[in-house]
Amino acid sequence: MIEIKNIHKHYGKHKVLNGVDFTVEPGEIVGILGANGSGKSTLLTILAGLQNCDAGFFNIDGKDLLKDSKLRNQLVAYVPQEMPLITELTAWDNLRMWYSADSLKKELNSGVLKLLGIDQFSKVPVSQMSGGMKKRLCIGCAMNSNPKLMLLDEPTAALDLVCKEKIYSYFEQYKSKGGSMIIATHEVQEIELCDRCYIIKDGVLGNYKYDGDIPHLIGRL
Repeated sequence: MIEIKNIHKHYGKHKVLNGVDFTVEPGEIVGILGANGSGKSTLLTILAGLQNCDAGFFNIDGKDLLKDSKLRNQLVAYVPQEMPLITELTAWDNLRMWYSADSLKKELNSGVLKLLGIDQFSKVPVSQMSGGMKKRLCIGCAMNSNPKLMLLDEPTAALDLVCKEKIYSYFEQYKSKGGSMIIATHEVQEIELCDRCYIIKDGVLGNYKYDGDIPHLIGRL
């Protein structure tokens, strides 16, 4: 069980997160929706340990990961909107910062990196990659610790349909093995992947059931 409890964050007098609470079950995808500036990315960076919250808990199996960065790094993967890759290096060289040589070969032959199709462009410099290739490489780097939870900030924004389908296919396989995901998104296709969605507004979360009504969704944001 993954529990996010009473997360608060403010910048000066502006409250970005005001008591955010929700849970994520094993094998579940939870979507976080909201207008630009609503706090979606802030929430993910707090859970990823990139910034501190003012109050709150982030528990996996009863252990507060806000207080245990080593365990958090083992259990949680974070894929930001920006792609933190070294553009002069190949996919292989970027991955070697996260994997041993033996584990990298194994994952490219039959593991997560194979599922993401990175074996097909492992020798390509990042500077020559498409947006979809870069995004898959970022996901591959983040998955080095075989995490229980993935945090993804708009993972397929601005990608073409073929690239999106490859990434979605991997998400479904990760989920089928018990992995959990929290996705901050605006994409309808990503919303449809989610088991549950929440809209963040005025710093709090409201439960939302997507029914295909785009105007209604936009009106809720």
